[in-house]
Amino acid sequence: MVDVIPPQPPVRVRVGTTGDTFFPVRRIYCVGRNFADHAREMGADAPASAADRGRPVLFCKPVDALVTDGVVPYPRGTSELHHELELVVAIGQDAPPGIVDVADAHSLVFGYAVGLDLTRRDLQAAAKAKGLPWDTGKAFDSSAPISHLVPAAEVADLDAKTLTLRVNDSVRQHGALVDLIWDVPEILHELSRLFALRAGDLVYMGTPAGVGPLQPGDRFVASLDGVIELTGQVTVGDSGL
Repeated sequence: MVDVIPPQPPVRVRVGTTGDTFFPVRRIYCVGRNFADHAREMGADAPASAADRGRPVLFCKPVDALVTDGVVPYPRGTSELHHELELVVAIGQDAPPGIVDVADAHSLVFGYAVGLDLTRRDLQAAAKAKGLPWDTGKAFDSSAPISHLVPAAEVADLDAKTLTLRVNDSVRQHGALVDLIWDVPEILHELSRLFALRAGDLVYMGTPAGVGPLQPGDRFVASLDGVIELTGQVTVGDSGL
């Protein structure tokens, strides 16, 4: 067998902050409008109760959108790059055939990270206004910065944790994971209705309120209560901005 072009190397996320242990990534799933305060700030209705939730908003990013070194080139084609702070869930084993039961979903989780779902907000808004898919607003180069992974056993009482994003030392976003509309087991259950979950999958769980712009030169620090931290900076990129 001969490849007509050189194959791309696998995309891997470091496990822990030291050593040479990595998590090879297969696919990236994302959840939209998973905090009520963010849904409202984006002009969408937020469910009043669990019975009103309907189905979550789900979309994907390409694996090569991951940024593991914190360096985010400002993307081409936009003047409104926005940050969305998120918990990231890493799937460590293949789901069994069929739909994953909520009660069994945690057994699939290898670990957690902190990430940013970067968004070309102007392109997303234009697509929404025309009833078109948002792919150009979400699934672009370097749109998924991620921290190192921490094994699930080292992250006690996830529901009691909070996410915080600072940009240039100012707090931009802060949210409690207990306020997720769909928690981790529920999202894995919902994803399994549509996809076969496999080892190597990542799930970006949705963002709290406070999304806003990033500019070249901005520095950011995203954290999960000091357990996990992602640091980085936006660079000029090739967009001319």
